[in-house]
Amino acid sequence: MKSAILLAVLCALGGSRAASAVTVDSAAPGTPLSHYWSFGVGAGRVNEGLRAAWHEHLVDVRDNCGFRYVRMHDTFNDDMFVCFPQEDGRIVYNWQYIDEVYDRMLAEGVRPFVEFSFFPSCLAATNTILQMWYRNCITVDRAKFGAWHDLCRAFVQHLVDRYGLAEIQNWYFEVWNEPNLYRGFFEGTKSDYFRLYKESARAVKEVHPSLKVGGPATSNFIADARHDGETQDNRKSVFYPQETINDQEWKGVWIEEFLAFCAQEKLPVDFISCHTYPTDYALDPVSGRGRNAIRYVHSVRDDFAYLKKTLAASAYPNAEIHITEWSTSPNSRDAMHDNLPPAAYIAKVSLENVGQVDSLMYWTFTDIFEEKGGGRDIFHGGFGMLNFQGIAKPSYHAYRMMNALGDELLWNAGNVTVTRDSARGKIAALAYAYPKEYESHVPATSDCGKYMEASPMELDLTLTGLAKGAAFEIETLDDEHGNAITAWRAMGSPRSPTRAQTAALKAAGDATKCEVVRADSSGRLVLRRTLSPWSLVLVREL
Repeated sequence: MKSAILLAVLCALGGSRAASAVTVDSAAPGTPLSHYWSFGVGAGRVNEGLRAAWHEHLVDVRDNCGFRYVRMHDTFNDDMFVCFPQEDGRIVYNWQYIDEVYDRMLAEGVRPFVEFSFFPSCLAATNTILQMWYRNCITVDRAKFGAWHDLCRAFVQHLVDRYGLAEIQNWYFEVWNEPNLYRGFFEGTKSDYFRLYKESARAVKEVHPSLKVGGPATSNFIADARHDGETQDNRKSVFYPQETINDQEWKGVWIEEFLAFCAQEKLPVDFISCHTYPTDYALDPVSGRGRNAIRYVHSVRDDFAYLKKTLAASAYPNAEIHITEWSTSPNSRDAMHDNLPPAAYIAKVSLENVGQVDSLMYWTFTDIFEEKGGGRDIFHGGFGMLNFQGIAKPSYHAYRMMNALGDELLWNAGNVTVTRDSARGKIAALAYAYPKEYESHVPATSDCGKYMEASPMELDLTLTGLAKGAAFEIETLDDEHGNAITAWRAMGSPRSPTRAQTAALKAAGDATKCEVVRADSSGRLVLRRTLSPWSLVLVREL
């Protein structure tokens, strides 16, 4: 039983975590390291990409965190003005709003990870469910599957015509978002989604067979039978208490059925996409059952293993795996998103799972995100690693620090990763302090008032084979450095900060602690220090 084993390990560790001495020869052969964590990142909806501040934030995370793709909802929502029905039944397509967003993104060096969603109102059922404050249409009209195919085909053809086939061959086309969440993002059956995928995939491949299409973009990993039928049946939901949640076998939603359907219909699946969060409480927002039951820190590793095993046994063993959403929780009002612990969680999960999947896309890069409308406060638990004003949160620093790692892996165990830049030969290492108390559950809102009471960790790292006197910058993110919400609270938590206060908060969010140290005369650098809980330390050769 996972929880029993974990408990035994924690008991053996006792009240503090002793340092495991790590010695790394900087000249030793390395192995390739793919920064799969920065392959892509999420954003709210395409319409938000019409805003100047959204692009300012995007350029920031491109430059400093290395993100190369952005996935967004609502490509075809009515606020993008894509479809103009004519009296004779034809639909005239209008791409200028989407073009504006994509043109700017490409000029900024970031590609769309295209999500086909949601229905324009003229292709939805007349009694469609309207979700979110911006009223996206989610109800299937089975008589209009052909019109959906035509829309997707015309859109992809337009992209090829505008940007060239060579460019679009680098793009990904994902069909829908979380269709398993009945009346959440899709009012239709499982079979309806499979038909939607069939029409979408054929449309993409009709433009050119080399273009990449995939799905099913489902959420979340579950340990019950709520999604076994044609629609979500919450009567079959089982909300496990914290004591037993890690004893369950969790699996991805619709993954096996989707792969079997595609094989039967001889449909392309260039990539599998789905979402993983360490809790499913947000799927039961009314009763709140399971709200405080959260999976353990290795749940993402388990979910990756399920996906790899399932793909290997399918007709698509070489399909890419893209986790197109993940975070500490699926709640856009979870106060933990603004605080320090997600930084250590991001680093731990990302670095412990190197080589397992093709991407792990954090949800999201900015708090310019409006599924529940605007945030009441400038720090309101939003998903973004930058808040609405562009103030960096600790999650931003986690990605920025991981982006500083090299492309050759020299050491990756415990809480220490050591890398080398193959072009420059420079060394970069990252250490993090993920407290043992939170290995059995990932921190969420209920932990906000006590997370600094957790145990520290020890760092004992020696780098050898360096040039005599080689200079290194030691950068620390902790509760007092680079944690803007602490400064905001000290100001009295102003809901509408002045321009001077905003500037001060941006400075506080950027103010990690930096120091310079040098290797000794024998080319050795020895770092021994206690890391406060949730802190990150980046060691970078200058």
